[in-house]
Amino acid sequence: MMKRLLLVGAGKGGSLLLDVLKESGQFYIAGVVDRNLRSSGIEKAENHNIPVFDDWRKAFRVLHPIDIVVEVTGDNILLSELRENVKEQNTTIVPSAIASMIFHLIEEKKKLLEKMIQHNTKLDTILNSTQDGMIAIDQKERITLLNRRAEQLSGLTKEDALGRKIHEVMPTSKLPRVLKTGKPEENRKQIVGNGRRIITTRIPMFNGRQRIGALAVFQDITDIVNMAEEVTNLKSIQQMLEAIIQSSDDAISVVDEDGFGLLINPAYTRLTGLKKQDVIGKPASTDISEGESMHMHVLQSGKAVRGAKMKVGPNGKDVIVNVAPINVDGAMKGSVAVIHDMSEIEALHSELERAKQIIRTLEAKYTFDDIIGESEELKTAIRQAKRSAVTPATILLQGESGTGKELFAHAIHNESNRKYNKFIRVNCAAISESLLESELFGYEDGAFSGAKRGGKKGLFEEANRGSIFLDEIGEITPQTQAKLLRVLQEKEIVRVGGTKVVPVDVRIIAATNADIQQKIREKSFREDLFYRLNRMPIFIPPLRYRKADIPRLCQHLLLKLNQDYGRSVGGLTEQALQTLTDYGWPGNVRELENILGRAMIHMHYSEKNIDRKHLPLLTDDAPKEKEVLPLPSEQKTLQEIIDAAEKQAIVEALRTNCGNKTQTAKQLGISIRNLYYKLDKYASETAD
Repeated sequence: MMKRLLLVGAGKGGSLLLDVLKESGQFYIAGVVDRNLRSSGIEKAENHNIPVFDDWRKAFRVLHPIDIVVEVTGDNILLSELRENVKEQNTTIVPSAIASMIFHLIEEKKKLLEKMIQHNTKLDTILNSTQDGMIAIDQKERITLLNRRAEQLSGLTKEDALGRKIHEVMPTSKLPRVLKTGKPEENRKQIVGNGRRIITTRIPMFNGRQRIGALAVFQDITDIVNMAEEVTNLKSIQQMLEAIIQSSDDAISVVDEDGFGLLINPAYTRLTGLKKQDVIGKPASTDISEGESMHMHVLQSGKAVRGAKMKVGPNGKDVIVNVAPINVDGAMKGSVAVIHDMSEIEALHSELERAKQIIRTLEAKYTFDDIIGESEELKTAIRQAKRSAVTPATILLQGESGTGKELFAHAIHNESNRKYNKFIRVNCAAISESLLESELFGYEDGAFSGAKRGGKKGLFEEANRGSIFLDEIGEITPQTQAKLLRVLQEKEIVRVGGTKVVPVDVRIIAATNADIQQKIREKSFREDLFYRLNRMPIFIPPLRYRKADIPRLCQHLLLKLNQDYGRSVGGLTEQALQTLTDYGWPGNVRELENILGRAMIHMHYSEKNIDRKHLPLLTDDAPKEKEVLPLPSEQKTLQEIIDAAEKQAIVEALRTNCGNKTQTAKQLGISIRNLYYKLDKYASETAD
């Protein structure tokens, strides 16, 4: 009777495991549980008419009894709850770590079976490609081999012959005699059932000292006249199989039933640095520099081992080993190991990650999977954004600086039906007033001094059939606001200096951290434009509203920072996480990334986790370091002294406002556009 199994977790891993469990046919899958009833595993379960639930307790009440629970969420709290609630119900709980290992073992088994099938197919191809006929019998004189040439020469077919005693289908055969005497018979003439004359060599087959059958290799005498006489025997077949092993790019090691080396191939020598004289006839542990012998483990247990990590050879090469027993007629005759270079696997993984990073730099880089967090505030924003993405409505993203408005804009574009078209990003505050209009709407030939001959397309035309992201939308001038309103109302633009109407099909995603309502009251922002932009408002919560997301955000940011800085920091201590959780985060996720980067820079390379001591002082009233103004000297002009003071003032204001440029500009009493100009100016001076 099959065990009743409940699968808890139906994400990507759970979905894959569901396929494997269904394919194995060893379990009755009673139900699938996941809080997200739209996950891929839930949909797959419904397609197979498997009951689905969003709560494991409900599943237990409905499906009782349950023999096995496979938990694949990785949630330790959920695992503890499962164990606590089912400990008296004779239910076995398989945690995610074990489920993952089982999944990988099953996958490895499938791969090995595929390799065996490929190997047998190759062997059949070889046997059926030869011009020699081959017939073999076992100890009971039953036909076990009849290749294609033997069918042609004898007039028999595999369907009629295999498994039958040879005298029933070929009365003139002398193979039973060879099986009985154990003596080979070379170049003997014989007449087969259809009257053909053949010349045959018959040899007994042994497994060690045990006689296990007999083989006949024969040719039509007519063929012998036309070619040099050559009889294929069992040794040539063995040599052929050995040649396949020797030419394999996979490192292979074979030991006998006592654990002594029998065979290695050149790939093994290239990987480990060990030659035949170092391994053949030596104990199986000879090549191991760290770890236990998987050959001996398999010989003792009789079971295959998959994915064992160890170090081999004089240089301690990191490898992954798959080992399987060699069984002949029910008796174990040794084991065979296939060894994979870990460095090659890691290099391929790194190359894949680099490729992913390259792909992510093209057009819209992020999707909703890149938005990290499980807080209800963030999930609400994501749900709104996903619903908005599939509509043509204009979207207004509102939130403080550093909350991830651009990340949402990328994700919305990639979720929409415009994802295969362009996604253009524009920081409205970073472009001067005189250039912004011509950049957005383009210009005609001669529209202004320095205009490109023939005119130029604007960003709205470039983004046609795609999306355009207008960041800092609250900073555009009334003149540009009027033109933007026309785009929203009429779906058309007019280039600067032109009169021709150009239709455009563009989805506008706007973002601001400014108080647009206040700007409307101040008459600096058009109310009618606001209502057009605000068709689908989405508020992105600041980090202080979702501090429960800080641990996951830290792990995500550490992966990125490790790549940027060439480090391998694994995580944060509890004390460090508590310090980060207690802070107010005026600079939001951008400030969190900055803090982690600074902490990583100050860590010693041998340290693997960020501790509280690595973090800078995180208090709103922390004393700020003061830079000393340069005193007048013969080397400093008055303008240089003024520029240095201005630069210091901007740096201090940015620190005070945690990088928020809008607040910095307000504090300094200058426009946001003027602030960007000065930042660019001092950045270029530093670069020079």
